Amino acid sequence: MITGLDRTAVTESVKRVVLAESRLPLQPADIDDHEPLNGEILHVNSLGFVGMLVLLEDELDIVLPDDLFVGRSFQTVHDLIEVVLLGAEAA
Repeated sequence: MITGLDRTAVTESVKRVVLAESRLPLQPADIDDHEPLNGEILHVNSLGFVGMLVLLEDELDIVLPDDLFVGRSFQTVHDLIEVVLLGAEAA
């Protein structure tokens, strides 16, 4: 299901989706991995977060199992990248 999917591809997709959700005209390379999801630059609320997960599943052709989210806190772009990578590995 995830042939050829690597950290670079996941990072690019996550940043692109986060920027779209925050309605920012920036490039993925402009955002640091440790940028807060809801801070001075990015503005992601809980409903937007769920929408981003659905978009990432579709874009990367993966399924993010519910148990990946148990006990996790998503504060930064890096946190989201890591869980998407775990979901990709589990597929």
